[in-house]
Amino acid sequence: MSMEKISLITTGGTIASKETTNGMLASGALSGQELASTCELPNDIELKVVDLFQISSMSMSFGKMEQLNLAIQKELEDPEVTGIVVTHGTDTLEETAYFLDITNKDQRPIVVTGSQRSPKEVGTDVYSNLRNSILCAASDLLKDVGVVVVFNERIYSAKYVKKVHASNLQGFESFGYGYLGIIDNDVVSIYQKPLHREYYETHNRIPRVDIIKCHTGADGIFIESAVKIGAKGIVLEGVGRGQVTPEMVQSIQDAIDQGITIVMTTSAEEGKVYPAYDYEGSAFDLKQRGVILGADYDSKKARIKLAVVLASENAVDETFFKY
Repeated sequence: MSMEKISLITTGGTIASKETTNGMLASGALSGQELASTCELPNDIELKVVDLFQISSMSMSFGKMEQLNLAIQKELEDPEVTGIVVTHGTDTLEETAYFLDITNKDQRPIVVTGSQRSPKEVGTDVYSNLRNSILCAASDLLKDVGVVVVFNERIYSAKYVKKVHASNLQGFESFGYGYLGIIDNDVVSIYQKPLHREYYETHNRIPRVDIIKCHTGADGIFIESAVKIGAKGIVLEGVGRGQVTPEMVQSIQDAIDQGITIVMTTSAEEGKVYPAYDYEGSAFDLKQRGVILGADYDSKKARIKLAVVLASENAVDETFFKY
């Protein structure tokens, strides 16, 4: 029987939490070995545990994502490693997963997972999510698929997955695109795969990129503040096909004139930003001014991609948001 070798890299989160004296949860209190010991893995899987961070997911940053990436690359230097599992807090899990997706080119599976409930809560999803993730990391079906998120027996592509419920065990979805496959009774099944994989090598420090949300009555104050504080990129979360208020337009133009890269996304769950209307603040108007239309990217994923592409020394244009 051949042995599958999986590296489990832990970063903290609810999946590794313990109850405190006041009844709250301390994220990342458990070690990876403590988690792994409860999974009852098949005999043909060898698990190596790497305790990287013990933090809440809101403490994750680009710097820590890069440290995580280095830890993954170190594990992948071993040709016998079949795949990688990363445990992570759920609040920013989708951001880290997508960062890893576009900064790794290895064909071996990289799986990111977490949990909605702590290890000692009734009905916890810690052990099923972790066990299923390890099974996926050991599966040939997930080779060259890119980074995936495994949650509640479902397998999601990192690009489109997002946290959709604050507490329910079905905490993640990919609206409009669905999941790639499932894990049922320890059997991994894949029904669809992404057509494209992207890889960017960062040459410079990842710059500050801010997200600014549009709403009725919004003006340019947050755009001006982002520019003043040194943001190199701004992601606008517009509405519908990619519209903002007329009161934001001058600040957007001023930012572009100062060399700030601006990408337009939509707050709608499905559909692409597209120049369908011609008025001040429309996607058409903003595109003429130099705003990049971000297709169907949500604002968080667009921020990750924009920051990584800027650090890769590429000239950013709409082609980077085509896939």
